[in-house]
Amino acid sequence: MEKNKTQTTSTPPSGAGGLVIINYGAGNIQSIMFAIERLGYKAVLSNNPEEIKAADKVIFPGVGEASYAMKMLQESGLDTLIPTLQQPVLGICLGMQLMCQSSEEGNTKGLGIFDVDVVKFSSKVKVPQMGWNTIYNLKSDLFKGIAENEYMYLVHSFYAPLCKETIATTNYELEYSSALEKDNFFGTQFHPEKSGDVGEKILENFLKL
Repeated sequence: MEKNKTQTTSTPPSGAGGLVIINYGAGNIQSIMFAIERLGYKAVLSNNPEEIKAADKVIFPGVGEASYAMKMLQESGLDTLIPTLQQPVLGICLGMQLMCQSSEEGNTKGLGIFDVDVVKFSSKVKVPQMGWNTIYNLKSDLFKGIAENEYMYLVHSFYAPLCKETIATTNYELEYSSALEKDNFFGTQFHPEKSGDVGEKILENFLKL
């Protein structure tokens, strides 16, 4: 078990603390690692609080069910650590949703970073939304060099409604937040690591913040 807690490659050239991907048992970690490596960076996979706090950048991935993922965070104490981080943090997919106030999925209390509650798409549309959809109304340095209405890859049944922290919008039945930003925290509902060259550009923008 101890072996799986912290897997280490070398740190990226961006700084002494490097890039840490939070490894809590509910992440789309391998595809993110491959995307980071294609950009010429390396990352550390870790659930060690001191290693996470010392990082230059942190990626908080997530795939799966919200209440189970939150339980995993609570068991490792990461639920109290993540909201206190001072460096740039990027939540991806379920990671972004867990950074919100709550989620209807499993009636889950979130980390409370973004001031919005995650809700489920209605029965009028097919869920999960799976495949490519556009992002627009881009409002952040996270999207530097990214054109409006680029296609990104999404897989989700729950969404964050539009709010003051919305920095990208997608339409599926209704307009919702496909990216959020508050202070040093960023979140994307889409998977940049699975969204081709445009997604990798967004990851690169995050790594250069």
